Amino acid sequence: MEPDKKEQYRSPGLRGVKSTTLFRAVNPELFIKPNKPVMAFGLITLTLCVGYLGYLHAVKENTQELYEAIDSEGEKYMCRKSSKWD
Repeated sequence: MEPDKKEQYRSPGLRGVKSTTLFRAVNPELFIKPNKPVMAFGLITLTLCVGYLGYLHAVKENTQELYEAIDSEGEKYMCRKSSKWD
């Protein structure tokens, strides 16, 4: 028996590939029909997320300008970090 021609034909691209629901959820721009707007939205979202993580990293570094120091008498106090270049 010869397989039906409809069964032999698969749609081109990734829409015809068997994949898991998780892969489709993580990569929706590959499977949603209007690819360009979806990919643009994903690119903008990714750019904003990376920019925000960079901002958080920069803010964290700025808050670490103080450190705890102990003088010769054993008393603790907070000092600002200073650079050799200042």
